[in-house]
Parts: sequence; C-alpha cells; structure tokens
Amino acid sequence: MMTVGVEEEYLLLDAVTGLPAPLGEEVRRAAGLGAIAERDEVQDELLQAQVEVATAVCSSLAEVGGHLLRLRHAVASAAEASGCRIAATGAAPLRGALPVPVTRTPRYLRMEGEARQLVDEHLICGMHVHVAVPGPETGIAVLNRIRVWLPTLMAMSANSPVWDGRDTGFASWRTIVFGRWPVSGAPPYFDGAADYERRLEALVASRVIADRGQVYWQARLSDRYPTVEVRCPDVQLRADDAVMLAGIVRALVATAITEEQQGIPPTAVAPELVQAGNWHAARYGLNGTLVDRYGHPHTSGDVLCSLLRHITPALEASGDFRQVSALVHRLLRDGTPADRQRRALAKGGLPGLIDLITGVDEED
Repeated sequence: MMTVGVEEEYLLLDAVTGLPAPLGEEVRRAAGLGAIAERDEVQDELLQAQVEVATAVCSSLAEVGGHLLRLRHAVASAAEASGCRIAATGAAPLRGALPVPVTRTPRYLRMEGEARQLVDEHLICGMHVHVAVPGPETGIAVLNRIRVWLPTLMAMSANSPVWDGRDTGFASWRTIVFGRWPVSGAPPYFDGAADYERRLEALVASRVIADRGQVYWQARLSDRYPTVEVRCPDVQLRADDAVMLAGIVRALVATAITEEQQGIPPTAVAPELVQAGNWHAARYGLNGTLVDRYGHPHTSGDVLCSLLRHITPALEASGDFRQVSALVHRLLRDGTPADRQRRALAKGGLPGLIDLITGVDEED
C-alpha cells in the first residue's frame, strides 16, 4: 500500500468584511500550540493572510480524512479566537486596497522584491497530494504518465471562480493566477531522472527562478520527501472531496507504476495540447467538454468515466473503489466546488458566498 499525504492552504478572512486578514502568525501560533494540532502540522505561507496544514503520512483514505477534519477544526478555532475565519477557496473573493504583508522570511522577501505584483496577487490556495514512490527513476516514469490526466484533476477540483467581488468566468481562477510564474503548468516529458535533474539545475542556473522550490509544475518530485507531488487541485470546500482527490492521485501513481513495470508505453501528447487542455479545464471546470488524455475533446462525464476505468484496478487493490467512485458520481451530479460558489453568490450575494467558503453555510 503506497502511503499518501495531503497539504491544504487556507485563506484568512476578516469575520465582518470578508477581506483578507493578515493574521497568519497569530493563527498558526494558536493552532500549532493547541491540543489537537502539532506545531509542524500548521505552517506559514507566502502571505500573512494564508496558512497551510500538512497531514501525517497516511496508509488509508480514512486516515487522510481524519487528519484533514482535525486540522481544519484546529485552524478554524484558532482563526475564530483571532477574530477571523478560515476560507477553503482557491482564490480570495475580495481584496483590500492595500496588499497583504508578506511573511517575513528571507525567501519570501526575496520573491516580493523580484515579482512584487505577482506576490501581491498571490491570494490563492491549493491542495498538494504526496504519494510515495520507490525512487527518482520510478518517480519520473510516474510524472511522464500522469501528466496527461492533470487537466482532468484540475477540472474536478475547480474552486476559485470569484475574484475582486465578481465572477471571473473561470472555474479555477487560481490556475490562471499561478500560471503567470515563470515555471508553471504541466511538467514536460523527461528522459529519466538525470534529465529531470539537469533541467531543474539549468532553470536555477538561469537565475530566472531563485531556487528549485519555484519550479511550480502541477506535478513534480518533492525535494523534501520521497514522493511524487501533485499540485494542480484548488483547495476543496469539503474535506471528503479532498479525500477523493487523494485517492484518485494515489491510484494514478499506482497505475503508472504498474504500466511501467509491464512495459506499456506512456501516452504521447504534445505539451501544447496538455497546456491547452489545462486552460480549457480552468475555464469551464466540468461544465462542457474536457480534453482527454489523448488530446481529444469529450464530455466531462465521459472523461471522468474513462479516468475511473483507468484506475479501477488500483482503487480495488487499495480498497478505495467504493468510496472514490461514489464521490466522483456525487461530483458529476452536484457539480464542482466552483459551481457551488456560483450558486451561493447568485442566492445570497457576497455574504452568502463568504458563508459558504468559511463553512458557515454547509449547503447550497
């Protein structure tokens, strides 16, 4: 059983105005010292209106869900004590007149100096899924095989349609904002681990990016852990949707390893088609067509069914098939988190939307 871990980023919003609240240090300190969260489980982020949580290494999806619910509760309680709320949304629906202060670490201050406007507008929150792999060569084989599924994962997770108080027309505006950094989007195809290392070192040597941490591909090898890290999803409104995505990513990794061992060639899709599919998924979510793993347009329902067929053996082997497939069918029935945000905005305006993303209004 491959282990899995999840990181989630949350926005901190003022409890009255809904504007970003620069209280990250206070919230992190309070949550990290509480009875239900360890200090290293709650971490700072680029801007002071954000915090990040990280689960322990998990063997089962039940563990993932338990940790996420516990950590969400810990951070929400700490935020309430500090006069703000946590918001599980991929992008801040409102921004204030002044930029949110940067967390004062040397790395973050350097980023602010090099890309001020991008940092000021980095009020976006994602979800990262780590899946253990035996070594770098296997990890690269996994990246080469799962890259064609990244637009589908991104469409399923879309949770950031509102920016500056209005609907952007995109299901995942976070994806568009993040795409402005120099190294972003789907990773290219690599000729093995040595090629991956050469290309990362060349990027750093170019001085366009400061370090390997600024390689913001939607899937990459982690420099801290022996894992493949999938970074394309927006943070999720519901913890169980985050669990669903963790189960799908783990099954995609397991399927990729099995296919590599069996000598099945990876699907060859031109990088421009993957990029175009990614933009299309950010624009429409599941409302319309998706570009499938071969670069062809199909209905979103057909592509999700194809994804489930692709990973069913891995889901059955891990005991996750019933849970994941049920959540995928709920997603197809109810829509993405972006669809829920739009319904809340139409029904209750910005106050209704803020209530939804902060967990005050759990249902549409």
